[in-house]
Amino acid sequence: MTVVGDIRGTTHDRLAVTSLIRRLRTVEGQTDPLPVWEGLRALGEVVRAPWGGYLVTGFEACSQVLRSRTWLVPDFAWQERQPDPRRWQELATQELTRTLSRLNAPTHTCQRRALGNPFDRATLERMRPRIAALASGLLDDLEDRLRTDGEADFVHTVGEHLPVRTVGEWLRIPEEHHAHILDFAHRQAYAQELLPTRNELALAAQATREMRVFFTELIRDRRARPGDDALTGWIHHWDAQHPDDRAAADQVIYNLTMFITIASLETSAVLLTNAVRFATENPARAEWLRAHPEHIEDLVEETLRYDPPVWLNSHVAAEDTVLAGTPLAKDTTVHVLYGSAAHDPRRNPDPHVFDVLRGGGHLTFGSGAHYCLGAALARLEARELITQVLERFPTLRPTAPPLYDNSRLVFRRITSLKVTT
Repeated sequence: MTVVGDIRGTTHDRLAVTSLIRRLRTVEGQTDPLPVWEGLRALGEVVRAPWGGYLVTGFEACSQVLRSRTWLVPDFAWQERQPDPRRWQELATQELTRTLSRLNAPTHTCQRRALGNPFDRATLERMRPRIAALASGLLDDLEDRLRTDGEADFVHTVGEHLPVRTVGEWLRIPEEHHAHILDFAHRQAYAQELLPTRNELALAAQATREMRVFFTELIRDRRARPGDDALTGWIHHWDAQHPDDRAAADQVIYNLTMFITIASLETSAVLLTNAVRFATENPARAEWLRAHPEHIEDLVEETLRYDPPVWLNSHVAAEDTVLAGTPLAKDTTVHVLYGSAAHDPRRNPDPHVFDVLRGGGHLTFGSGAHYCLGAALARLEARELITQVLERFPTLRPTAPPLYDNSRLVFRRITSLKVTT
């Protein structure tokens, strides 16, 4: 048995927890979740969830779950041990369980090592000029819309498009397919939600079928016409690993290509939109950032802390353990609450204040073996975009708070942010 965390105990106040979770799925809760995080932390470090499992609310306890080998991700083996496996037999859920985010050692270790660091410093430096050009082109579109209409939707003009164009160029996916990728990525994300409805699972299943067709054809085409890109490199590597089993190689290549593509979209779009919002909503802050561009990176980090694109991630106990004073049996599910952790005043004093110079901490990209592969790329996209927005649009301002898809409990999705000059 492993003991981690501070001794704080748990709570079984089902009514209070249910009320707080319901608030997260309202317009008010999506716009300002901070009272929910405060309410959950007030109930304890480890809070029993109404559907089973536990919510982990404090920064240190969340960090230890993410870093410790005592905690695993819910893979196929865990799913098969559940009393009612029907939820895990959904098509879209099965598809995602094959990806890196739901693999444990040794399979995860093997695939992760094969990938190396796909966005190391040298790779990012090569990508930087093209990302800057892509951002500039999208901001041209924004400028045109502002000139014509006086107002524009930043999400649909810029925020959603920079990530898909970046990953599209990296994998050499023609731009004509980008809109379709965004569409099925939005629908497939419902399978990653904590409490999806039957209708949402049906939407995710259809999106999964479309993903299979698209990425299978992409891989087939790249085999026929290899190039100097990441996908071609994966094909060469995994064909060598499975010289007598092309189907096995294709499955791994498909899993990697599909996962890295869709994982880079919604989360990055939320980061980019929020970063622009926080950079421009306060004229004094925008002016200060223009005078101190070296702090744009700090703005990005504070954006990641203040409103993380992912609110929740699930792990399961690999053995009987104790977390923050709460005994938990093997296979127990815990849900790491990134937003609550980032607003833990013991880690970030005055957490409700957006402070560019905070120098605090967050867990938005995870930690340990499952640290986000695309973290450095997302940061680069945000830095390049914010720099150009501040230079080109000195009077850009949001006209209202962003709108959110309030059906989401796991992945944030900003559906609109209207801006003007």
